[in-house]
Amino acid sequence: MAWTKYQLFLAGLMLVTGSINTLSAKWADNFVAQGCGGSKEHSFQHPFLQAVGMFLGELSCLAAFYLLRCRAARHLDTSMDPQQPFNPLLFLPPALCDMTGTSIMYVALNMTSASSFQMLRGAVIIFTGLFSVAFLGRRLALSQWLGILATIAGLVVVGLADLMSKHDDQHKLSEVITGDLLIIMAQIIVSIQMVLEEKFIYKHNVHPLRAVGTEGLFGFVILSLLLVPMYYIPAGSFSGSPRGTLEDALDAFCQVGRQPLIALALLGNISSIAFFNFAGISVTKELSATTRMVLDSLRTIVIWALSLALGWEAFHPLQILGFVILLMGTALYNGLHRPLLSRLSRGRPPTEEGERERLLGASRTPINDAS
Repeated sequence: MAWTKYQLFLAGLMLVTGSINTLSAKWADNFVAQGCGGSKEHSFQHPFLQAVGMFLGELSCLAAFYLLRCRAARHLDTSMDPQQPFNPLLFLPPALCDMTGTSIMYVALNMTSASSFQMLRGAVIIFTGLFSVAFLGRRLALSQWLGILATIAGLVVVGLADLMSKHDDQHKLSEVITGDLLIIMAQIIVSIQMVLEEKFIYKHNVHPLRAVGTEGLFGFVILSLLLVPMYYIPAGSFSGSPRGTLEDALDAFCQVGRQPLIALALLGNISSIAFFNFAGISVTKELSATTRMVLDSLRTIVIWALSLALGWEAFHPLQILGFVILLMGTALYNGLHRPLLSRLSRGRPPTEEGERERLLGASRTPINDAS
């Protein structure tokens, strides 16, 4: 069946805003500017402040939800009303996972390339599959286990590509390795978030904008408060500020004042995450989880191509092999091979409902996928 104009718009919106989200975050990281008190020029490395901005973008979805709800009430439309009562505190545990995972991924993005960042996020399949078996009582099909194994192989190849690539002063080999490991570690937390959402939230049939916005509200408030103690906690080599603390929000604002383009990059990151989450959820609803997976893979290609074109990273052929293997793993896990096999055997292709069920947490993208 041919796509409608609205479906094409959603697919394009997801692809464009998802690419902007990662690229704008990396663009901000590449800026060098003076900080407060006439300090020397240094890189804009403020991952926790960037994570606060990401949650602000998600929070805007909550405002959009209530605006649409008021509009629907005037037209006696009940589609925006909750299907059944639920406690908003159900969103707190997933929001804490989202906050932790996103912060770790923004730290990692300072250390590695945008394309490796995007590819290594595919590790979420491994942990999501294992946790769904352990905590949701699901039984994975053989193709899903093969998908997990293929994903592990792809991660190894991408890691080797990072090890063998040329490294400049900005991304030393030790930092790249640390960044890659942090990204994989963050996927464990993201997988826990997806399992929690699957177990406690989706059964309430909460409107997608309300779900994203509520988690954004919790994340924004909690992480904003945590910026205060982070200003005093020493972080050593992990700190990007002259004071050597975990996060120096004042230094970040001083750098933004001296280099206004940083504000543009942050604004792109904040606005894109709101539209990306909404578009991703809507694509799953209007099309299928498999379509969303394909678009997310195309997003990786766009980010990779633009990073090469902008000179942010050097090309290495192993990355192509790693990406292809990761793509195969994702396709196997999400059942993308089934329509092809059914056509070859002249059977009936799987339904969209089956596609949604195979992708755990398909109606929610926790980061920016950090990101």
